[in-house]
Amino acid sequence: MLKITLVHSLIATTPNHVAIAKSLGLEKIGDSTIQQDNAAVAGKIRRIAHLVKVEKTGA
Repeated sequence: MLKITLVHSLIATTPNHVAIAKSLGLEKIGDSTIQQDNAAVAGKIRRIAHLVKVEKTGA
């Protein structure tokens, strides 16, 4: 499992980056979500890596 936290604003980003963040459940700075550690989520994280902080959780 991965804990993904939005740490930078989505204001000056591309519409694709905003859509990816929203698909992960992130809308404003400080929002966090727990996601499965799989290829689909890893691809999304890779696209918005400059906007998020990712931590592995034991859950």
